[in-house]
Amino acid sequence: MSEPLAPCPSRMDRRQFLSGCFRCALLCAGSGLAGNAAFPAPSRAQEIQKGRKGLKLSPYFTPLSGGHVRCDLCPRQCETAHGERGHCRVRENRDGKYYSLVYGNPCAVHVDPIEKKPFFHVLPSTRSFSIATAGCNFNCKFCQNWEISQASPDDTMNYDLPPEALIRNAQQFQCESIASTYVEPTIFIEYMIEVGKLAKSAKILNTMHSNGYISPKPLDDLCDCLDAACIDLKGFTEDYYRELTGGSLAPVLETLQHLKARKVHTELVNLIVPGKNDDMTRIRTMCRWILKELGPDVPVHFTRFYPMYKLKSLEPTPVSVLENAWKAAREEGLNHAYIGNIPGHPAEDTICPRCKQTVIKRTGYSISSISLKDGSCGSCGQKIAGIWKPA
Repeated sequence: MSEPLAPCPSRMDRRQFLSGCFRCALLCAGSGLAGNAAFPAPSRAQEIQKGRKGLKLSPYFTPLSGGHVRCDLCPRQCETAHGERGHCRVRENRDGKYYSLVYGNPCAVHVDPIEKKPFFHVLPSTRSFSIATAGCNFNCKFCQNWEISQASPDDTMNYDLPPEALIRNAQQFQCESIASTYVEPTIFIEYMIEVGKLAKSAKILNTMHSNGYISPKPLDDLCDCLDAACIDLKGFTEDYYRELTGGSLAPVLETLQHLKARKVHTELVNLIVPGKNDDMTRIRTMCRWILKELGPDVPVHFTRFYPMYKLKSLEPTPVSVLENAWKAAREEGLNHAYIGNIPGHPAEDTICPRCKQTVIKRTGYSISSISLKDGSCGSCGQKIAGIWKPA
C-alpha cells in the first residue's frame, strides 16, 4: 500500500502544504496512482486563493433580539452581533442571520490511506479523499494541525471545491470513502451533509474524524448521511478537557451514545499525554464506560503523544504506558484495542476475539495480510465488527 499522496500537515511547511497537496494528487493521476486515465483538464478544484469564502446560510442558529444570533451547532452556543464570528472562526452573523464561511472551500485536500484517519475496521487498504477547512471549536494544546485549526479562512489558501466537484475527484482518484478530518469537521457541517448526500448516490462512504463536540439536532441530521465516525475521546475527566482542549467531556459522551443509537460505525482515539491523562485507574474507568455504553466491539486506539504546539516541553508517551492501557482495555472486556503512532507494534493488528488469530496484519498504514470472509474471521467464522464491503 502506498504512502499518503501528500505529507501530513504537521510535517512540512504550511505554505508548501497548502499550495502543494492537491497538485501532488494531480501529478499522481498522471503517474497511474489514480488509475490509467489521465486527469481531465484543469477544473475549479485546482483553483486556490487566500481568504476565499464559500458563503452558506446555516440552519443551526436562533435569532435573538437586536440582530444578535445564537449558534446551535455545538455546545458553546456562541452569541454574536452583526459582523461577529463564533469561537470556531468560520461562522458569522450577517444582518441577524448566521452563515458558514467555508462551504465548498477546503484549505487541505489529500488522498490518504483509510488507516490514517485512523479507521482499522473500515475498508482496509483503501484510499480516502480527505478534506479540511480552517477553524475548530476546540483549542487543544497538543494539536498537530494548529496552523489551520486555529486559523480563520481569511488567512488560509482555500480551494474552490463544491460538493459535486469533490465527488468527481474522489471517483477520479479511486477513493472508496470521503473523510472530513484534520480539524474539527462539524464546523463545516453544511458542506459535510451535502457531500454525504452525493456520496451516498455515488456509492462512496462518508466518514469523519471528530472531537464529538456537537449538539444533538445537527448531529442527528449528519447521521442521515454518515457511515463511520472516528471520535477523539481525549480524556475522561472534565478537568482534563477544560485544561487541555477548552471544551467539556459530557457532550462528547452524549455524541458517542447518539452515534451508537443511529448505528454509525464508530472508532475511538485516546491520545495519552504524559502526566495529563495517563492514570491507569482513570483509563480503566473509561474502558468500563465504553464497554457499558458502546459495547465490546468498538475499536479503541491508544495513541502516542509527541511534543508539539503548546506542549513541546513534554516527553513522548512511554511505550510501556500505551501497552498498559492496551492491556487494561482488554482486561475490561474490549475486543479491539490498538496502539497508535508506533509503526510495527504488534498491537496494530486486528485479532479475532474468539480464536485469537490475526485477521488483519498492519505496519503503520500498510496492510500485509487480511484474513476475513464476508466480515468474519477466516479461521473460526467469528463476526468482526466493521464495514468490510464498499458502499
